[in-house]
Amino acid sequence: MSVILINSCIIYAQVAGVSNIVLDSLDLLCLLIFIAEMIVKHIEYGVRGYWKDGWNRLDGLLVILSLPTLVELFIPLDMMNLSFLMILRMLRIVRFFRVLHFFPNFSKVVKGFKDAMHDSYAILLSFFVIIVIFGLINCSLFREADPEHFQTPLRSIYAVFQMCTLEGWYEIPNTVAAYYGGATVAAELVRIYFCILLILGGIIGMSFLNSIFVDAMVADNNDDVKAKLDEMQKTLDELNKKINQLNKKQ
Repeated sequence: MSVILINSCIIYAQVAGVSNIVLDSLDLLCLLIFIAEMIVKHIEYGVRGYWKDGWNRLDGLLVILSLPTLVELFIPLDMMNLSFLMILRMLRIVRFFRVLHFFPNFSKVVKGFKDAMHDSYAILLSFFVIIVIFGLINCSLFREADPEHFQTPLRSIYAVFQMCTLEGWYEIPNTVAAYYGGATVAAELVRIYFCILLILGGIIGMSFLNSIFVDAMVADNNDDVKAKLDEMQKTLDELNKKINQLNKKQ
């Protein structure tokens, strides 16, 4: 854990633009420690036993993605393509994910997220389909009025998504309304249309989507609370029964 924390600080400094021989040497030392750890665990648990554990899979994948860093030790920098060098530098960043070890109950959070995705994937897919439909409609209607947002279907879909997340919810309608004269009947109809889209997609739709997803995320916690309450109720029932028996004897 200490090595992970030190390496995370080194990565932060490198991404911030700090580069010197000391940091580079420490970064390489951390990588060698991670490789040694991976080798020792393979010897201890075996290949199948190592990759069976979820944390080991994460660690092993991050170490493998970091291995190209060692290439810099054997290939002179002036012989390397610039884009390849950038990739080697970027792959160091993936080791930052090892700090996930520090998060308590992280496995439970991941499980809750998977359960939430499983329970709400139909709603997410439906919402995505609705955004695509309105994106295509807006592309057909407002391609000339606002080419920046609706010239292509992909731009139009992204613009609808922006509005549903309340990003640019008034700039986009104002731009389209200005194309139709600003104060004309057509401009007012455009504003009404986008207001309806904003209410249905941005306010009601997103709120409904968030509530379903959050409810699915905390479902396990609710089940635990319910189980504890049921256990307490049984205990209370048993105590009441014993009290009633004592009262009858008296």
